Amino acid sequence: MSIVKLNNNGVKNATAFGSITGLGDLALIKTQTISSGTGTVSFVDGTSSVVLDNTYKEYIFFFNNLHPSQSAAITFNFSVDTGSNYNVSKTTSFFAAQHDEGDSEASLGYDSDKDLANATGFQRLDFSTGAQNDNNFGGYLHLFDPSNTTFVKHFISVSSTVHSNTYENNSYVAGYGNTTSAIDAIQFKTNVGTLDAGSISLYGVN
Repeated sequence: MSIVKLNNNGVKNATAFGSITGLGDLALIKTQTISSGTGTVSFVDGTSSVVLDNTYKEYIFFFNNLHPSQSAAITFNFSVDTGSNYNVSKTTSFFAAQHDEGDSEASLGYDSDKDLANATGFQRLDFSTGAQNDNNFGGYLHLFDPSNTTFVKHFISVSSTVHSNTYENNSYVAGYGNTTSAIDAIQFKTNVGTLDAGSISLYGVN
């Protein structure tokens, strides 16, 4: 690959630029709408029109207005056996910023009790989401190349949530599924109680 150098007048005097295409268009695969008392939401490759294979190199899950039945964290786990088990070992990091409505407290910090060290449990995506009528959770989980059978599976998540004591929490989670097997399913649930409302949409990145 060569380096293109521009002189001082290069861009100013340019009359035309080539077109750029294929910069990560999103293709909607499936949206699951959540009703009261939903225990788990699963996306399994090959079922119910779900694609989670080598069709795309990247997948993004968008969370819209998730509302728990009680104050709870939103969590997820991977499967390599089309949902028979959700127990992929993961190593993760978790940090969050928070600020309360009364403007009396604000913080930014790493939460070591919310990360995993090559553990098979469900990874939490937020500090905690409150169950008051106007409390909800929104964000995304970006999964890279889940069908790859050579490398581990990286992911990044960013979310915004209202904690039960009227704190805004902005949570950042990243890590990898420590497996060279293809990830072909993912499940979301709360760490306590159930989900009462909201939706989760799965997109492939072209």
